[in-house]
Amino acid sequence: MRRRNWRLEMPLHLMLVPGIIVVLLFSYGPMVGVVIAFENFIPVKGMFRSEWVGLEHFKYIYHLSETREVLRNTVFIALMKMIGGLVAPLVTALLLNEVMKKYYKRAIQTIIYMPHFMSWVIMAGILLDVLSPTSGIVNQFIAWLGFDKVFFLGNDKWFPYVLVVTDVLKEFGFGTVVYLAAITAVNPSLYEAAVLDGANRWKQTLHVTIPAIIPITILLTTLALGNVLNAGFDQVFNLYNPSVYSTGDILDTYVYRIGLASAQYGVATAVGLFKSAISLVLISLSYFLAYRFANYRIF
Repeated sequence: MRRRNWRLEMPLHLMLVPGIIVVLLFSYGPMVGVVIAFENFIPVKGMFRSEWVGLEHFKYIYHLSETREVLRNTVFIALMKMIGGLVAPLVTALLLNEVMKKYYKRAIQTIIYMPHFMSWVIMAGILLDVLSPTSGIVNQFIAWLGFDKVFFLGNDKWFPYVLVVTDVLKEFGFGTVVYLAAITAVNPSLYEAAVLDGANRWKQTLHVTIPAIIPITILLTTLALGNVLNAGFDQVFNLYNPSVYSTGDILDTYVYRIGLASAQYGVATAVGLFKSAISLVLISLSYFLAYRFANYRIF
């Protein structure tokens, strides 16, 4: 029986081979490079012949004022994105659930879902025009209201909030689809019982819909904890400039600037390794909380 099952399952195991090879080459293979964090890395000498400096790079970044600033920016921007990315799709899904006209509902879903497939290179080009302090439609509207124009992408006070709002606008359509799928799985008999008890649409949403989707909400919230240190390199890199480094520079862009632009490979690798260690702890914690509160497990 075991041999028979093995023959039947062999094609499925073989299908995993290409994926395993890709993961080994591009995920586990590059992990050898973490040794650079403990070396005075010189490209000509390579990883295994460069001078070993131990924890000197970690001590260096610990005493840098920029490191604390970048870490603070990363956590703030990531948390704001996480909150906005959970609240906006939930509210939108609840509102769309009340739309009775199917064609209108599907049209809205398609429109809000489309930005999810656009790269940040394209989105950045659009935002540069829309938020332009001279010809942008947003500043023209602000001027029409009688207020002073705002340089959103050049003002360090406004820039973090621009990152959060634009990220939510780009991605909330995807989250809305997830919540709508959870809402469609609600037992219709619960709504029928609520109607018999005299509940209106608001009461049905409050006492039937929202409690039914709380598990998926808890799951998405806990899984999002693992991305607290991922504030979005693509977005920030395409939108930021030196005038907003104080509030817009995050760990990923900081590693890029000191690693590739300044050729401090050891320091950049040390920062990246520090981020990876913290992310591992947060991801482990998020999966524990997901299992504890939403009964979600990978294995």
